[in-house]
Amino acid sequence: MGRATRRVAACAAAVLLAGGLQSSLAHAATTAPRIDLTVLVISDGGPATAAIAAELKSQGTPYKLVDLNDAGRPVIDAAFLSDTLNGQPRGKYQGIVLPNDNPFTAGSAEMAAIATYEAAFGVRQVDAYTYARPDVGLNWAVNPGYMGTLDGFQGQVTTTGLGGSFGYLKGTIPFEDNDPAISESYGYLSTPRTDLPAGSTFTPLVEVPIPGSTAKGSLVGEYAHDGRKELVVTFVYNQYQQQYRLLARGIVDWITQGVHLGYDRNYFAAHVDDVFLADDRWDTVLKCTPGDVTCPPGTPETANPIRMTVADAQYAKQWQTANNFTMDMVFNGGGSEDWKADHETTTDPVVDQMIADQSSYRWVNHTYTHPYLGCLQDVTVVPWKCTKNAAGSTVWVDQATITSQIKNNLDWAAARGLQLDKSELVTGEHSGLLTAPQETSDNPYLAPSLAANGVKWTASDASRESAQRAVGAALTVPRYPMNVFYNAATAKEETDEYNWIYTSVANGGSGVCENNANSTCLPTPLDVNTGYQSYIVPLEARIDLGHVLNNDPRPHFIHQSNLSEDRIVYPVLEKVLSTYRSLHADNTPVVNLAQKDLGLEFQRRAAWSNAVTAGQVTAYRVGDTVRVTAPSGVQVQATMPTGTVQQLAIGTAAFGTAYAGSLSGWVKPGQLQSSVQLQLASAAVPAAPAGTSPSVAAKSVVAPAPADTKVVPQGTADAVPAGPGDTDRTDAPTLVPGSGAPVAGKNAAAGTTAGKATGTTGKAAGKGDTAPHGKVSGGKTETVKKNAGTPGTR
Repeated sequence: MGRATRRVAACAAAVLLAGGLQSSLAHAATTAPRIDLTVLVISDGGPATAAIAAELKSQGTPYKLVDLNDAGRPVIDAAFLSDTLNGQPRGKYQGIVLPNDNPFTAGSAEMAAIATYEAAFGVRQVDAYTYARPDVGLNWAVNPGYMGTLDGFQGQVTTTGLGGSFGYLKGTIPFEDNDPAISESYGYLSTPRTDLPAGSTFTPLVEVPIPGSTAKGSLVGEYAHDGRKELVVTFVYNQYQQQYRLLARGIVDWITQGVHLGYDRNYFAAHVDDVFLADDRWDTVLKCTPGDVTCPPGTPETANPIRMTVADAQYAKQWQTANNFTMDMVFNGGGSEDWKADHETTTDPVVDQMIADQSSYRWVNHTYTHPYLGCLQDVTVVPWKCTKNAAGSTVWVDQATITSQIKNNLDWAAARGLQLDKSELVTGEHSGLLTAPQETSDNPYLAPSLAANGVKWTASDASRESAQRAVGAALTVPRYPMNVFYNAATAKEETDEYNWIYTSVANGGSGVCENNANSTCLPTPLDVNTGYQSYIVPLEARIDLGHVLNNDPRPHFIHQSNLSEDRIVYPVLEKVLSTYRSLHADNTPVVNLAQKDLGLEFQRRAAWSNAVTAGQVTAYRVGDTVRVTAPSGVQVQATMPTGTVQQLAIGTAAFGTAYAGSLSGWVKPGQLQSSVQLQLASAAVPAAPAGTSPSVAAKSVVAPAPADTKVVPQGTADAVPAGPGDTDRTDAPTLVPGSGAPVAGKNAAAGTTAGKATGTTGKAAGKGDTAPHGKVSGGKTETVKKNAGTPGTR
């Protein structure tokens, strides 16, 4: 930086100090400052700052967003950043995120105020995306250096990074390359300056080998200078990309110095639906599922249903042990009774085997015979519709049927000694909950039936309703459908149906992928002999891993059919787990929880988020003490350094659980306390600021010249889906059978008669049960494409 720029910055700082910051700093030598636990995010509308804001929101970390494109935004000056309360200097922000190292004009008083504040209060700054140059402690990205796409590159966390904020990783940071035709990333690789002023350092935390050179270039590094620290990020990203997801936790940890509200976990649970039932099978000739509502008129029901064998049950237990993972068995006891009746026997070897191994799994009630519990369906047309009475009102499955379906399954389990939590439920196809477009409200008899049976947590389809909501006194637990279909037991069946759904009419498919906004079609059909392993498995694993890396508690659901015959779901699960474990340190395992615990996490998050949004949370750190006040009954979500304890009225208590190198969890005030008080270990207390007086702080200010425009590829500004089925990045409707809108079979156009109104699987549920048992589907259709930021340059 030139001498003139330094003089302008120093003069501007002196003016600011005289105008307000001076009074705060005057007490710093004798009074420890109060630092509020809020992050300031100053955004230019680009994808990088949006990604960091999304991570803060996901974690439950309070932040204030200032949009530089808003003409009515506040001016960032001394009064905006700090003040004095009861004689104590207060820093209003514990960290500052900028779109680059200086998004303001040259000589900006706002940038000078930020720099002065950071030096005075020991607050860190993240440069969300800037280019390599001397002003940020790096050489220009030439000789050696690189400027260009990073698609397919491999980053590596340095030893320093692994010993600090990125210690939850093993080291490798793979960059996505979802579409070879689209540039999805861009970055600047260069080496640290060797001529930095005395006292200044640049420490690379994530590096990439520079193409055509033996040197390594910094992608993420810490620039310490003039009493301040900046995290210099020289590549652009959006909130969905794996390279960012891997680093997001560390960026928040770095800027907050390991002390912040909120936390991040990597959740993964797999619910296996229809256990003990037999699922209908996809017909590779008819391109539909006989017994389902998508087949043409007159199609007979399948004579070859899919059901697990004893060998499949034994393999499931062995697989779990080998992979250190527990699945949730979502069961229908009536399916076993139907099987015994059909086979004229009094025993069911599959049930016997799985109940003998019951402690290996978690068990969830899926109703007795899997009937549809919403409206009474008319399945003579595709898509199905609700039956209406003479007055034109919807005819709903009655309360007695719903109640008996829940209770009969519990009674069946109790008679066989099968242990489960009665507060958890998954209705067949999530029925009873609204299913658009046919049902715009829940079955009014569902909520009282849940209450009568003590159900507190009932599953919902995240592709229809992504958020938790109340159903009477119960709460939903949204689940992700996996693109491993309920009606497929072999790789060929799965691939054939996948081709039908995700291939255009011109290429022999149904064309549904080209008729739904934002959906993606395969360029050519997959080889049915090799396509599952070569394409579907890695793609689905990538999509599911994206959920795991996104602090997302939603479980995934599959079906017992996927554990039988070719056992097609295991390669996907193995790929998710092995990839995750290859990237993460042992201190950051996947969090595998029961449905009720996931529901409770959603419930607590909602209460915390509402309190933060309403401004009802006050949190700050003074030295080694953190105090948090929240509304009564709202638990506090926090991440703290190892060694932190909760200070009680008398004595202390343990805080949180160890995860990703920190302690984190939910905490509430102790007895006789109205707020949470946490005591940091002395070694974990953030360092006191070097600037302890106005004159020192003014001299320490460095306000670099504004960064020039940087490349933001279209593939970063607009999130590029990993492939068909990646609805998270596109807002395309899910096409997974049983979750999205039904895909009509060959010669069965939507709106035509579907023939025999069966739609059934197994026996009728008993007297008064008029609901069909088959997998009929509906779902929402959204057409707004997810945008990760504004395209162009920044």
